[in-house]
Amino acid sequence: MPGTGAARVLPTWALPTWVLLAWVLLALPPSLAQTQPSGRRWVTEKEARFDTTYTDWVGADLINIYAFNHSVRRNRTEGVRVSVNVLSDHKDLPVLFVVRQKEAVVSFQVPLILRGLYQRKYAYQEVSRTLCQPQTKAEVETQHFYVDVSTLSLNASYQLRVTRVENFVLRTNERFSFNATAAQPQYFKYKFPEGLDSVIVKVTSAMAFPCSVISIQDILCPVYDLDNNVAFIGMYQTMTKKAAITVQKKDFPSNSFYVVVVVKTEDEACGGALPYYPLSKNASPDEPVDQHNRQKMLEVTVSPAITSEAYVSSMLFCLGIFLSFYVLTLLIACWESCRQQKRKGLLAAMDSPSLDTGHARSIPDSFLGHAPYDSYGYGSFGECRAPSLASPPVGGRPCHPPHLAVLAGNGSSGSTEGITDSMGSAEVPYGYVGQEQFKRRTPSALMRPLSIAMGERSLENVAGRPRLDSLSSVEEDDYDTLADIDYDKNVIRTKQYLCVADLARKDKRVLRKKYQIYFWNIATIAVFYALPVIQLVITYQTVVNVTGNQDICYYNFLCAHPLGNLSAFNNILSNLGYVLLGLLFLLIILQREINYNRALMRNDTHALECGIPKHFGLFYAMGTALMMEGLLSACYHVCPNYTNFQFDTSFMYMIAGLCMLKLYQKRHPDINASAYSAYACLALVIFFSVVGVVFGKGNTAFWIVFSVIHIVATLLLSTQLYYMGRWKLDSGILRRILHVLYTDCVRQCSGPMYVDRMVLLVMGNIVNWSLAAYGLIVRPNDFASYLLAIGICNLLLYFAFYIIMKLRSGERIKLIPLLCIVGTSVVWGFALFFFFQGLSTWQKTPAESREHNRDCILLDFFDDHDIWHFLSSIAMFGSFLVLLTLDDDLDCVQRDKIYVF
Repeated sequence: MPGTGAARVLPTWALPTWVLLAWVLLALPPSLAQTQPSGRRWVTEKEARFDTTYTDWVGADLINIYAFNHSVRRNRTEGVRVSVNVLSDHKDLPVLFVVRQKEAVVSFQVPLILRGLYQRKYAYQEVSRTLCQPQTKAEVETQHFYVDVSTLSLNASYQLRVTRVENFVLRTNERFSFNATAAQPQYFKYKFPEGLDSVIVKVTSAMAFPCSVISIQDILCPVYDLDNNVAFIGMYQTMTKKAAITVQKKDFPSNSFYVVVVVKTEDEACGGALPYYPLSKNASPDEPVDQHNRQKMLEVTVSPAITSEAYVSSMLFCLGIFLSFYVLTLLIACWESCRQQKRKGLLAAMDSPSLDTGHARSIPDSFLGHAPYDSYGYGSFGECRAPSLASPPVGGRPCHPPHLAVLAGNGSSGSTEGITDSMGSAEVPYGYVGQEQFKRRTPSALMRPLSIAMGERSLENVAGRPRLDSLSSVEEDDYDTLADIDYDKNVIRTKQYLCVADLARKDKRVLRKKYQIYFWNIATIAVFYALPVIQLVITYQTVVNVTGNQDICYYNFLCAHPLGNLSAFNNILSNLGYVLLGLLFLLIILQREINYNRALMRNDTHALECGIPKHFGLFYAMGTALMMEGLLSACYHVCPNYTNFQFDTSFMYMIAGLCMLKLYQKRHPDINASAYSAYACLALVIFFSVVGVVFGKGNTAFWIVFSVIHIVATLLLSTQLYYMGRWKLDSGILRRILHVLYTDCVRQCSGPMYVDRMVLLVMGNIVNWSLAAYGLIVRPNDFASYLLAIGICNLLLYFAFYIIMKLRSGERIKLIPLLCIVGTSVVWGFALFFFFQGLSTWQKTPAESREHNRDCILLDFFDDHDIWHFLSSIAMFGSFLVLLTLDDDLDCVQRDKIYVF
């Protein structure tokens, strides 16, 4: 017999029966003695040694037993590894190896059969297993273990080798490289040193495939280290090139754990292709496949995780950043309040008679400025000189006679309007055909009551009405809210050049209620949306903690810091900015509304009839949406994955839509969309987002349908905006379109009536048609981001058009909104840079997603995506401030002098 050690060979037929039974009971363990069958069989036992290769054979009538012993020390752990290789080819009659040791029994057959997807079988001739090391309380203890080899084959040759595992115990911050295969898994032990409560186990490989599994298991026997049982206990995740698991000391009573590395039989779980499964005519479908040398080189490192002090400092840093905006806002408000008090005192001094002349002192125009109230003091009204009605509109363009659109589909005829303003104080006729003309007189004193351009109401009449009536009995559908109930809306809304006064004729109480519905609706949506979301993500986190399956959630595992039951607390904490800045924006809007209402109560003429009409409902909705974006983004990052992606994007769509609506509402308050229709459209957008993610990947039919819907919706919206809603979608629409084409293109070549609107809509259609073509041709995998990009592109296009038209109309941008625009643009640029770093993606398998993982970059606590959260929340807050303050330069300009675009 090869090998070393004494061997005893006792043929059962050569001894009396009672001698044989006594020898078996003494030499063999009870289990083997009880199960040994009767008949002619040889049982051999050898004293074996480590690091020696035993080449032997075994048959149906022969059982080989190898006895090993080694010393175990209490303060030192050594790994023991058993490696076997069956040289015979008897797949139907495998060789069974049983390792009997203290507190554990490990058995495996060779060829080792492991199953893959669709119950495919894979056979392995070479098998290596590391033995579980039982604990000892003695300083030094000698432990014995036995390797039994048996088979039903007549003759099966094999090789057996038992070795000690070097570097079985991993050390902190020391790299260790090793090989592993599906039949030769590896595991190592790590013990927490004193003063270290948390570590990160990082495993890397230069090769993506074969797919492997990294598992963290408690020090228990047996160790689950095969592809078919590695997921039974502990924490685990699949791996291609990177894997990282954060381990906390509190989860392991023995203050130590095993790092188990298993190579999978197939790569499908890591995004790889299934192997070719050869089937010959004579082969059975259950025939196992030999995968030959399927091994992977890996490197493991155990690094200390951050301390509790780092958690505290990171939370204070996060709070400090966003609370500083509160302090800055308070300082600006106090500074503006002091400035206004000084201005009021100087105005009072200027109004007092001079001691020398007895006349009031003159006030320079440069001191008075143009704002009737201080926009940056968040709504405080100051003194301002009344504008002269004799001046032309801000852009130098008069409100020209109206022209009715052919697409309106009615028989209304055009009318003319006299709008020539006199520079003196003479009476000027001002009216429309079909309406009794009225006269207005240009004020000659400094604060003489203003008159309005559209109708017979003077500021005395307007100011005399109660402005804050209860809204409980006011319904928009009860009556026509236009001031002139019998006047055709087409006459006003189809004028070539509109003024804000033309589109601000509805009762302010009704409009206030209309836009308040935006806030109440989004608040209701938020409650009903958030509650099940919170419940769902808590369930997800519970499943991850109970099962240990870390493939459920797509974290950046190289920078995922747990806290309590949360696996990635840093990704949740970084969303705090959305909530705090959204709340700050709501407080700013509340202060503005309070001051505006106070101005209405004291019948301030500028608050009544000057500047862009003040409606705060959409602003409240925007602030609420920003807060909900923070809450739902935090919920999404509790366990980011394919099934809850819409939590992170739903309110982003709403924010983009609300910003566009608010920008349009500024100069079109009477004809802006209602809350019901707006939220219905946003619901359709979210619906398409879900359908696109679930069914859109590689689906040609879906992309064709979506592109057609996108283009048709763009055309319908363009028509709605071009004609200010004065058109009808009915059976006669084609006839009217042909009539317009014939009259404007065939009979006479005339340009568009509304040139500015046409330029905007042509640019918008070019952008949207290009985006539709891009989606149809490229078919991006991230449909949710593609859909969000469509909304953002349209918002940026409309905002750029608004700025250009504002400057083209002779208006100006004050210092504060200009600084907000510049600062917000810079912050958005940096935010998008960090967003496109792509630290994880649920569009790939969890193992492929981990290839994008990166280490923390800020305070060893926050990663690139956390920086995106910080910067994007600040950028959104700045964008909201831009919308809030953009038209503050018009607060002293009468509305019939403000151009609509």
